[in-house]
Amino acid sequence: MISPLYTDTITMESIRQLYKIGNGPSSSHTMGPRKAAQMFLEEIPTETRRIEVTLFGSLAATGKGHLTDKAILEVLTPVLPTEIIWKPETVLPFHTNGMRFDAFAADDTLLTSQTYYSVGGGDIVKEGESRQPADSIYSMTKIKDILGWCESTGLSYWEYVGQTEGPGIWDYLQKVWQVMKAAVERGIEAEGVLPGGLGVRRKAVSYHVHAAGYNSSLKSRGLVYAYALAVSEENAAGGEIVTAPTCGSCGIVPAVLYHLHTSKGFSEQRILRALATAGLFGNVVKFNASVSGAEVGCQGEVGVACAMAAAAASQLFGGTPAQIEYSAEMGLEHHLGLTCDPVCGLVQIPCIERNAYAAARALDANLYAAFSDGHHRVDFDRIVEVMKQTGHDIPSLYKETSQGGLAVI
Repeated sequence: MISPLYTDTITMESIRQLYKIGNGPSSSHTMGPRKAAQMFLEEIPTETRRIEVTLFGSLAATGKGHLTDKAILEVLTPVLPTEIIWKPETVLPFHTNGMRFDAFAADDTLLTSQTYYSVGGGDIVKEGESRQPADSIYSMTKIKDILGWCESTGLSYWEYVGQTEGPGIWDYLQKVWQVMKAAVERGIEAEGVLPGGLGVRRKAVSYHVHAAGYNSSLKSRGLVYAYALAVSEENAAGGEIVTAPTCGSCGIVPAVLYHLHTSKGFSEQRILRALATAGLFGNVVKFNASVSGAEVGCQGEVGVACAMAAAAASQLFGGTPAQIEYSAEMGLEHHLGLTCDPVCGLVQIPCIERNAYAAARALDANLYAAFSDGHHRVDFDRIVEVMKQTGHDIPSLYKETSQGGLAVI
């Protein structure tokens, strides 16, 4: 077996940290704050009698719609009385998803205080600590380097993942796939109105039924829509999903893989390999830019998920490493500049519909690349750089604050 090329500096984390299993509706606004609350609970002094949690910036602006307060209180209130304070107009310097936890004694003396940042995908960074994760294992952090390795060894992206992660990754990805499948299958049966007050009815079951009435390509497209809607609606209802790379974009990769698994007969082993490849591309974006809608807009969520799904589909259909890279590049490139402006701060409008549309675009990207030799002018890494810069240039009104764009209709 040919080992991947390693350098002295190991920098990129395991794809286990990209594919997180948990409950929606938001990885950065629900899963992350829940994790921060658990971390703080482990640090408080024994004489603590109450806790105050102050939410800043985007966490405060859309926290109620994303159930941020519920996620925190479910962890803390069984232990100590806890108050949530909302400060949407105050943005902390490091990241817009900031939160401060204060522990007080019986006489209201401040015992300890800690600030955390939810940086996307359910990840938490503590104030004063590096964003560099502890479980970094990948030495190559650019797709061009990994593509070069694939071409020089004759191996593929999933084999690079397998060699770097070790055999245990396949058991983990099997669990990820089971959760994804379960979310699809629950979602295409569920009916009713999603929580949150917007009165959004579940559509997956309707799309699934209507798709059966069509033939060939129209049926295929309708099923992809249905599967993406199913998972996204499960997420919006607080169901168990997998971040891929986030909760808000969790319907895209499962929709594409479930459709290809059921309609084309791809084995589960090949699906797991496709998940590994998708995770690698998502990881590269997460490391070199961001998958946080609050930081770079929806291009970092739906755009990245589309790229991941396109790469997975291209691999399943026998694409070369260059064609797989081209598929992913198109999936992300054609979402550049996509804003994150959820109505009422809920992961419903336009988020759910975007998942369905992006799942279809991922399959289009695969098809387009399949007709090519994989060579093109702008590579995936350059698109990631542009996405990061574009995200920083987008006004905060259009980055999950629910104060601009569609959010004010």
